[in-house]
Order: sequence, then structure tokens, then C-alpha cells
Amino acid sequence: MRFFAPFKIAARALRRNKMRSLLTMLGIIIGVGSVIAAVSITTGATKQVEGQVASLGQNIVTVFSGNFSSGGMRGGWGSASTLTVEDARAIKNELDNVVAVSPEVRDRSQILANGENWNTQVMGESPDFPQIRDWNIAQGAMFTEGDVRALAKVAVIGKTVVDQLFPDVDPVGQTIIVRNIPFKVVGVLAAKGFNLFGQDQDDVVIIPYTSHMRRLSKRTFVNSIMVQAANKDSINQVQDAITSLLRDRHKSQEPDFTVRTQLELMQMATATAKVMSVLLAAIASVSLLVGGIGIMNIMLVSVTERTREIGIRMAVGARGRDILIQFLIEAVTLSAAGGMIGIALGMLTAWVISYLTSWPTVTPFMWIGIACVSSAAIGIVSGFYPAWKASRLDPIDALRYE
Repeated sequence: MRFFAPFKIAARALRRNKMRSLLTMLGIIIGVGSVIAAVSITTGATKQVEGQVASLGQNIVTVFSGNFSSGGMRGGWGSASTLTVEDARAIKNELDNVVAVSPEVRDRSQILANGENWNTQVMGESPDFPQIRDWNIAQGAMFTEGDVRALAKVAVIGKTVVDQLFPDVDPVGQTIIVRNIPFKVVGVLAAKGFNLFGQDQDDVVIIPYTSHMRRLSKRTFVNSIMVQAANKDSINQVQDAITSLLRDRHKSQEPDFTVRTQLELMQMATATAKVMSVLLAAIASVSLLVGGIGIMNIMLVSVTERTREIGIRMAVGARGRDILIQFLIEAVTLSAAGGMIGIALGMLTAWVISYLTSWPTVTPFMWIGIACVSSAAIGIVSGFYPAWKASRLDPIDALRYE
């Protein structure tokens, strides 16, 4: 029974001044609520970006043309026509831990079909494209290596193109016209939605890269080369191997290509979200500091108001340690209660924002634990000095206090 006595006394003291106790907790409530809401929003945004990067495929290394210096002039991705189909074949045939390769040729064209027309992206790819991009075929099938060698006029189309050109017709087996050349639709890609750059991934027509280069664009180079590494651990090794191989093939002192991994893309995409998460959490933490100062201030006032009560308790046998524990419990109770209310308020705020704006929010359990521990720590730190001051009062002086 003696163990619970300080808690009962603390609860009774806090109930005597309900409004003051609530106002004291307000700083903790706002601080914890702000931290939880900020972390929930930024974590949700980070998870969404990671999901969008993952939708681009698994264990991908991408080689872009460009990134060179020549005669004092510098360029970047796509600034030079330096990649060829032979480069892609060398990567697939000569390097270890490479499981799939697709040379890419990209262009936009007006597509005619079924009495409708639609402007979309036409991409030349290899049959490895669905595997690299982790993209299922919803209807029909992907074209084959035989189609690539034969420069076949076949195509696989995305869901958006289906909706625009074949709203009420089974697209498989239909014909689309690209720059006056008929292509037979042999497959339909499963819906993927928008990527992290805001582009509709389903608004696409995929044809053999040879057909694109020889029949449509009349070009001898490719825009980029997509490479799938065997696993996540081998991505960096594959990146280094591709760089070394292409340097030897292109025989250039300065690389005329750029090699990027999916991990680098994810780090770049999530860097801003992580910075914002830290910044918002730091700003919200100021409220926690203010809340702790508020608790210390109120507890000091409480010690002054209850000096006579402290003297009476000491006169009837209470020790300094008992007084110290009582005031510490009051401070921790204020901050812990404020922390719990703040956690609930922060999660509610994140949910409301998610509901109104359709932003994804995720509340990590780790941060809920951090908020609980922080609230208790603030109560102990801010309440220790007032509690220590109360425990050091002289009983005779306390009894004389008016």
C-alpha cells in the first residue's frame, strides 16, 4: 500500500488544479503531437517514393549515353549518341552476375487504332523488359527473341493505351498504326500507375528495339541500356564491371556514358524526404523543450504554494526522499499524460491530412516509443530541481510559512 501512496497524493494534487495541470501539459501535447504528425507524413512520403522506385524494377543498373567532356564542352545524360546494341550484347555475354539486358530506344508518336488516335511513348526493348521491370503481362504474351531478329511488327501496350484506343474491344490481336506502319498487338502490360517522376507508366507501347531502330527512328544508337543484376548484393559489382567494360570498348579517357543504380536513384529520391523529416522533427522538438520548461515553472510554483503542506508532512515523519519522489511523480505524470495525448493527437492529425490530401502516412512504432520515453525523461529532468528544492525545505521554516 505504501508503494502507491505517492501516486495517490500526486494525483490528488493535480486534480486540485485541473486547468493549471492541463495548461502545463499543453506544451508536451503540442510538441509530441507535432513530432508524431511530422514523422508520420514524411515516413509515408518516403515509403511511397521507395515503392515507386521499386516499381521501376528489381536490382537495376541503367547505362545512359552522355556525361563527357570534349573541347572544353561538357554534357550530361542523353547529350551524346554513344551507346550501341553491341554494347548491350557485350554486357550480357561478358559480365558475371548479369541476368537480363534490354537496349532502350525511346520516342513519342501518334498511334492510330480502332478509329481512335493517341499520342504516347513508343519504346524499343528486348524480351527481357518485363523481367527487368518486374512487370507482368496481363493479356497475351511478350514478343520473343525471334521477333527481335526478324524486326517483327509486333507490340505490347500499356493499360492507358488500351483505355484510349480499345475501350470496348479485346486489344490482343488488334492492329495499331505507328508512323504509317502497322503493328500487331500481342500483349497487354498489367497496370502500374505513375512513377516517382509523375509519369504514367501505363501510357506506353513496347516494340522490339530492332523494329524501332530500323523501321521507325532510323537510328544506329540506343538511348540507354537497362541491366538486371543477379541480386541486390551484386549491384555495385555489376556497376563497376559495366563501367570498366564500356571504357575499354569506347576507348575514351573520359567516360562518354553514365552508369546509375537503382540504389542511387532511391537515395536521391528519398534524400529530400529524410531531410524534411529531420527538420520538422527538430522544429517540433522545440515545443517539447518549451513544455519541459513549463512543467519546471509550474512545479516550482507548486512547491512555493505547498510549503506549509510539506512542513506538516515532514513534521509527522515524511522524509526528504518521500517529498522528492512525490514531486517527481507529479512532474512525470504531467509529461507522460501530455505525451500520450500528444501521440493520439499526432496520429489523428496525420490521418486527417492523409484523408484530405490522399497523401500516405505511416506512424513508425519506434517513434511512438521515442515519444513515450522522451515525455517521461522531460518530466524527470524538468521536475527534479523543484522536487529536490521541496525535499530540502526545513520543517520548522515550512510550518511557519504563510
